[in-house]
Amino acid sequence: MQIGQTTKVRSFPHVDGNYALHVYIPINISSPSKKELAPFLKKISYRDPSLYAVDVDVPLNILCKNDEKLEQVALGREFHISLGRTVPIRVHQIDSVVSMLRQKLQTQHQSYWIDFHKWEIFVNDDRTRTFLSVEVVQGGLVEICKQIEAVNAIYKLHNLPEFYEDPRPHISLAWALGDTSHSLKKVVDEELKKCVVGKSLKKCIFTCKFKGIECKIGNKTYTICKISDRQ
Repeated sequence: MQIGQTTKVRSFPHVDGNYALHVYIPINISSPSKKELAPFLKKISYRDPSLYAVDVDVPLNILCKNDEKLEQVALGREFHISLGRTVPIRVHQIDSVVSMLRQKLQTQHQSYWIDFHKWEIFVNDDRTRTFLSVEVVQGGLVEICKQIEAVNAIYKLHNLPEFYEDPRPHISLAWALGDTSHSLKKVVDEELKKCVVGKSLKKCIFTCKFKGIECKIGNKTYTICKISDRQ
């Protein structure tokens, strides 16, 4: 299965002269969407207390005790849709990688809607972390896959490992230590069934606009392409 897009857990050791490369679409959840997502996260965290908020590393069930904290801390940060694996590159490759990414991806002048329709569970490659995620399965999927293809081509030219053959764009909202995918999926599926019965499944969906692509190398973030807010 695919790794969640949190960049704090790397699948490679640190080597002097190497920098972690991550290419991604920044995602910010709107205030109305946070209010729709929060109740479902509460239900999941109540049943699975092993979950932590992504990147913040605070237990989700603690944040769930305060609606404002849940929305601000767990859902208020910038999330990422990965367009390539997080991989190590050498310092002499940085300018070339950034230049090629801009050349290939700056032609993306049109904004589009990204629809997160599906709750899904992902496990990282070494099965040390499990992620509760929302996946893009319809709106935006074609555009994102084309962007992944472009990033793959650049990775290939620099002898970097390419992305998964069957990409499944998503953002991760929470994580748990180890491979807890079976139990977490069971909890999510059971809560989703209740949503269907209660006709409140829309609480599991949110939409946002594509506004650009960024690339993080080490501690530095590069803007690869940016869409004007006027569009």
